[in-house]
Amino acid sequence: MKTSRLGVLAAVVSTCAAGLIFSTVAAAQSFDAARGDVDRRLEQSLRELAQARDQIAVEKIPLSRSVSRLEDQVLALRREHDRLIKVRDSGTIDLTTLRRQVESLSSQEDFVNSRLNEFVRDFESRLDISELPRYEALTAAAKLAEKNVNLDEAGKRGTQIAVVEAALARLRGQLGGDVFAGAALSPEGVLTEGRFVALGPTIFYSSKDGKVTGLVETQLNAADPVVVPLPGRLNDGIRKLATAGSGALPFDATLGKALKVEKARKTLAQYVADGGVVGYVILGLGMAALLLTAFKSYEILGFPVAEPDQVDVVLGELSKGNQEAAGWQAQQVEGAAGEMLATGVAHADEKRGVLEELLFETILRVRPSLERFLPFLAITAAAAPLLGLLGTVIGMIKTFQLITIFGTGDAKSLSSGISEALVTTALGLIVAIPTLILHGALSRMAKRKLGLLEQLSVAFVNGVAAIRHAPGSERREPAHDG
Repeated sequence: MKTSRLGVLAAVVSTCAAGLIFSTVAAAQSFDAARGDVDRRLEQSLRELAQARDQIAVEKIPLSRSVSRLEDQVLALRREHDRLIKVRDSGTIDLTTLRRQVESLSSQEDFVNSRLNEFVRDFESRLDISELPRYEALTAAAKLAEKNVNLDEAGKRGTQIAVVEAALARLRGQLGGDVFAGAALSPEGVLTEGRFVALGPTIFYSSKDGKVTGLVETQLNAADPVVVPLPGRLNDGIRKLATAGSGALPFDATLGKALKVEKARKTLAQYVADGGVVGYVILGLGMAALLLTAFKSYEILGFPVAEPDQVDVVLGELSKGNQEAAGWQAQQVEGAAGEMLATGVAHADEKRGVLEELLFETILRVRPSLERFLPFLAITAAAAPLLGLLGTVIGMIKTFQLITIFGTGDAKSLSSGISEALVTTALGLIVAIPTLILHGALSRMAKRKLGLLEQLSVAFVNGVAAIRHAPGSERREPAHDG
């Protein structure tokens, strides 16, 4: 078995060796053939390369020239591109600047328009009522120009500028004096035709017939100017200037304020009328207090009081024991003082206390006569301010009622209530203060008269007592009871 396996192995080895030798010989033959083919191809490729290099050498110079031309064109296009970019940027900057300028000019135009519109409104408000018809057409056209579709911007601006020019012409006319026609109300309320004379802020008027001449002013609720006549011959110069073009005009340094103050000045009767019913009541109390003051002054000042000499004469007669002569001397003294002395002489023999009571009875009888009507003055002095306060309250109630009805726009409708509210308080104080002072003075005078009577009584009683205690006197102090 082993011999057969080795034989088979040897056969396989010999077979493989033979095959390897055969394949080596075949491979050597194919390699030679391939090398020859490669050499041929290499030579052909070298020839083609030489031809290509020759062709490139021939075409290289024209292509280089073309490339140079294209590079030059590219550079030129780049420069043109840069220039166009700069032009574009410059155009953008100029456009922005132009837009800003347009916006600035537009805002300036709006500002000018607003100022012109404001000037038109202010010009119309500065006009005197007599000048309104003269400039009414210009101001109306300027105010309606913004809504007028038939006017362009230049036309609208022209209407406003026309108002400015008219205002300048008016100013020049006022500085040198200006005369123009118009209509005005006379002081009686009659509308008359005539001519106005404007000099500065003051305007005068003279009718065609010359009957209505004076200063022009604006009054509330009056649609036309009202003429206020001037005193003296001042109207003659106005009339001559309006008709003939030359004349003397009055000069008012207060620019019409003095005339307004003079017109606003009221008399006492007008103030009382403004106070209404309460004002009349206060004035009536004041008149009554004044009459009573005059009466009491006459009564108190005319009240007679005995002089010390007269008392001494009566006491001298009593000291002599001549009671009838003393009574006659007492009757010579007028008034209550004489009655007091007569009573003292008649009861000179009575006790001191009785004599004092009899004399004091006379003083008590005289006191009401001296002090009568003085309480009425005191009541008037206290009641007058209260009545003034009542009038003030009534006036304020009327004022608030008028405010409820008419509002606060019409000051003239409120003036009645305000006048009553203020005037009654003033009248009450005007009546109360003098009445209070006069009441004090009269009370002091009455007390002084009563004091003199008391002084007379004491002097008489002391004199009688001195007579009774005088040495050798027949009169003695009566014994006291008990």
